[in-house]
This record gives sequence, C-alpha cells and structure tokens, in this order.
Amino acid sequence: MARYKHIDVSPRFLVVDLKRQLLPGTFEHALDHLLDHEIDLSALDARYKNDETGASAYPPAMLLKIVLFAYSQGVIGSRPIERVCREHITFIALSGDSAPHFTTIAGFVSTLGEDIARIFAQVLFICDRQGLIGREMFAIDGVKLPSNASKAKSGTRSDFERQAAKLEAAAQSMLARHRESDERDVEPDLAVKEAKRIERLARDAAQIRGWLADHPEERRGVKGSIRKSNRTDNESAKMATSKGVIQGYTGVAAVDGKHQIIVCAQAHGTGSEQELLVPVVAAMKDVLAENSLITADAGYHSEANLKALAGMKVDALIADNGMRSRDERFSTQDRHKQAPDPLYDKSNTEKKATTYQPSDFTYDAQARTCVCPAGKSLYSHGSNCLTNGYVSIRFQGAQRDCVPCLHRDRCLRTPEKTKTRQVAFFQGKAATTPGSHTDRMKKRIDSSAGRALYGERFATAEPVFGNLRYNKGLDRFTFRGQAKVDTQWKLFCLVHNIEKLAHHGYAQ
Repeated sequence: MARYKHIDVSPRFLVVDLKRQLLPGTFEHALDHLLDHEIDLSALDARYKNDETGASAYPPAMLLKIVLFAYSQGVIGSRPIERVCREHITFIALSGDSAPHFTTIAGFVSTLGEDIARIFAQVLFICDRQGLIGREMFAIDGVKLPSNASKAKSGTRSDFERQAAKLEAAAQSMLARHRESDERDVEPDLAVKEAKRIERLARDAAQIRGWLADHPEERRGVKGSIRKSNRTDNESAKMATSKGVIQGYTGVAAVDGKHQIIVCAQAHGTGSEQELLVPVVAAMKDVLAENSLITADAGYHSEANLKALAGMKVDALIADNGMRSRDERFSTQDRHKQAPDPLYDKSNTEKKATTYQPSDFTYDAQARTCVCPAGKSLYSHGSNCLTNGYVSIRFQGAQRDCVPCLHRDRCLRTPEKTKTRQVAFFQGKAATTPGSHTDRMKKRIDSSAGRALYGERFATAEPVFGNLRYNKGLDRFTFRGQAKVDTQWKLFCLVHNIEKLAHHGYAQ
C-alpha cells in the first residue's frame, strides 16, 4: 500500500512574512498603503494622553485598516471582526497579529465622529488626484435601512402615556389578585411567577415614565409636524419601504458619473428624501464645477427644492412623479412589474369616489353647456375663472332641480347642508400666471437632451448601492444615534472609494 506524507491543514507555527500577504492590486494593499503614507491621522492621535503614563494603545491606523477591510468582506459586527483578526491571514497581516478586543473595535468606530469626515475628504482628494472624478454629472440617491432600534417602541408622547397607564393598571390588577390569593392555599410556583410578572410590568411602566421625563417635547419634522419618537433610538425614524415599514435611517450618497466615486455620504433619521436634497448639495460645494449637473429621482422633487437649487445657481435635473407617464419609452412598464406579494404589499388600495365627478357630467365645450347625470342643465357660473393660476369654466345647478333631485346623496358630499351642485372644467394655466420651477423642470426633462442626461443617472447611482448592499452585505446599521450611524455609512462609502482606487492601479 502506498505511503503518503502527512498533510497538516491546521499548523500552529508558520514562518510567514505578513507584509507579503498584501498583494499589489488588491483592496487590502491599497488600504494599507493609503493609511500608512497618504492619510493624516493626527486628529486621532490627539485622543491619547498616554505619552508618559498609562498603557500603550492600538494605533488608530491599524484599527481603521481592519474595520474597513472587514466591511469590504461583509464582516460588520465587532465580535466577528475580533475573531477574524485571530484566524484570517489577511486580517493578521493588517493588524500585525495584534488581535484587538471587540470592545476596543466597537469603541473606536462609535467615537470616530467628525474625524471620519476628514478622512473621507482626504480619500476624495486622492481620488481626484488620480483622475477619477469628472465633475460633469452627479447622481444623488439614497437607501433606507433598518437600524439597531425596536420598531415596537415607536410612538408619540400620548401613545407612551397610554402604554404606561395600561401597564400600571395591569400591574395593580394582578397585585390585587395576588393579595387575594395569599388568603388561600396557592401553589408556590404560581405565586412566584405572578410576582415576577407584576415586577416586570411595573419595571416597564417605570422605564416609559422615565423616558417621558427625559424627553419632555415631541419630536418634530422640518415643517413642525409631530413625528413618532423611539425609546431605543430617538434619532431613527419609521419609514415605508417596498418590504414594509422599518425603523431606521436613510443613507444618501452623491455619486460622480465618471468612475462612480462617492463624493458625499450622509445618514439621516428621516424617510422624506425631499428634506435631504439641499443639505447634500450644500455639502458638495467644494466638488461642484461651473458646468456640473446634479440628477435625482422623483423622491427629491419639490417646488421648494427646485427654488433652493436655483438660488444656489446649481444646474439640476430632478424627475417628478409623472415623468415616466409622459415618456413613451415606459408605456409597457407595467408588464414587467412583479405581481405584488400579499405578505409585503402595504400599499393603500385605490379608493373609489363616492360622489359624481366632473367626468360624470356631459360638457359641451363648443356650446358651453353642461348636463348633470340626472339630465338637468346647469347654469354657467363663469367662463374665465381663475383657480390657483388655472383657467376654468364653472357651472351650477338650479335649486328647483337640485333640491328635489333623487341623486343628491351621490352628487353632494353634504346634502343636508348644500343645496346645489357646482362643477368646474379646467382649460389650462392662465397666460398671466408665471411659470413655476416645476413647469420649467418638466419641459427640460421631457426634451430629448434632458432624457439622455437623466438616463445616465441609472448607470451611475444604482451600481453603487448594489455594491454596498449586496457585495458588502450592508443590510442594516448596527449602531444607535444619528452620529454613529452616519459614521458607519461613511465607512462603507470609504470602502467603495478605496476599491475604485485599487481597481485603477493605486499604489502599484
């Protein structure tokens, strides 16, 4: 029988040159060279005061290396990062076989704060130096991701007041029954269980009362409307997605069209994309050129945003909700849509009108006459009426026809108060009405040149989010608080930009 050499697949002692494990052209080699020779980390060094006393600390450059490389491999939690630093040769090479504790890793990431923004800007400068930023077209888009917060603990202050009252009432009721049972012979185990339940209800109610005392004001949006608070992460928000409602944050990225470099990354605790457009554009002021074009989808469209961009003298193409309905190229889009899943489809069913609409009336534009569904002629109430800048022709029914009419319940919203029905037929915008920013944007985006420019947005922004979400495994934020979540989002966007540097020959 043949004899073979023993192959040990789990050797304990190896002579390995760690530096040679970082091969030129790879992400880890570019990352190692970048943080050792290019990026100024003096702000992180200033955190430590152990030059004379205290234990030695892990170098911030090393911690940042292993965190960014872990995110590039889909390893997000601090405990898994600690494990791979002991077991994975590339992590061992980046960390110098130091294997920092998971609490050290978690504390480092959660306290980066404004320092990560400065590091992001330095990497962006290097990308520009390598010729990866074109400054011709930028695409702004966002992704809504759940965070480390409980959706069940969301509500307004009045909601929390009711919850606390119900818990206190339940605890009092159980306590009364518990006292009654003391007079009878009750199994000891049942009595202990009931006492624990009473204690838990009282503790939960006390937590809610304590939270209400610490947060005396309602959380409000930009326009002053009340937004639901969250007792685990009050800076996160409930937001609707295609997979239902989540409790989380919106990660926004502005992507350059030349090589898909992320030039701005922000995370916000709101599901309203309209609120995020102007802050992102303002943060891009150092990157924008005179001929730069910004594109965004319909979620960022509003008259106020277009007006603000015009005031900032920023050229933009922002779609409105009816853009695709006006584009003949999307006429067959419904046939390609996936059938809605009843487990995830949370969209509201279309409500049918309960009263007669203008389309139910017979209107003759030439004769300027109108007949109601009951067959009665209406009187012309005005032929050149202005309503919000639109010209309309109004008609009104006669009391002798409307009061005894059998169709009153279907024709009038409040038949007990309203005597006659009025109906208006709009003819278009008045010539004297100045064009809005939205009207001008519609004309531009519907032109052949506008469609061609806006079409580039899809190939610019969507692959970036596909890389972050699918390739990097970013399916949720693991921190709480807007500052920490914003740090984690910037770290993932840093990974994307450093990958671009590595793919284009940086440090080879």
